[in-house]
Amino acid sequence: MTDKELKVLHHLSQFVSDHKKEFVEKVLSNRTHHVTVVLEDIFQSQNASAVIRTCECMGLQDIHIIEMISKYEINRRVLKGANKWMELHRYRTRDNNNVEECFRKLHEQGYKILVADPDEDGMSIHDVDVTESKVALLFGNELRGVSSYAMQHADQKIRIPMYGFTESLNISVSVAICLNTLITRLHASAMDFGLPEEEKNMIRLNWFRKIVKRSDLIEREFLRTIQ
Repeated sequence: MTDKELKVLHHLSQFVSDHKKEFVEKVLSNRTHHVTVVLEDIFQSQNASAVIRTCECMGLQDIHIIEMISKYEINRRVLKGANKWMELHRYRTRDNNNVEECFRKLHEQGYKILVADPDEDGMSIHDVDVTESKVALLFGNELRGVSSYAMQHADQKIRIPMYGFTESLNISVSVAICLNTLITRLHASAMDFGLPEEEKNMIRLNWFRKIVKRSDLIEREFLRTIQ
């Protein structure tokens, strides 16, 4: 973060109430990149929006969205603005294997990619060691499931144990169960899963810009005084 950005952060903080600043710090202290979610070709906007809302509630700072055959769209009534507090990485280049591109970036960042699939040969989500490495949970298309490329190149198949006649869950419910299981275990561990302070400052600045009314005008006027 530059010196100018730090000054803007300090200036905008004066327009944020102490109560709201305390809440921002509480949320920031629980934010993590250690677990992330990947959505592959989700075509129902209410599902994609419900997943993003769940991810934000569980403290994830980012989510990865692959668009090969289905375009990512949102349902604002379901989303309730959750996306503005997170980073959405979209892979949607035409004539490109966006699944491969997403996998490459995740592996470069040290993620173990776990593909959610109801088959019995997958590892139970309850047996995943979230402290072993960073984890990316991939969930596939509502009708076709996970693509063959994702299935072949993922590091592990995982499943949610089920005990009824129905063989699958709605994707937003699956994400909620998986994240609650892993994030609860992460918080119970002794590992430091939080964000570095430099990144926290950038997020604070971005969030304050969203919280403060007409922050763009306030920032513009402030920058004129320090130039």
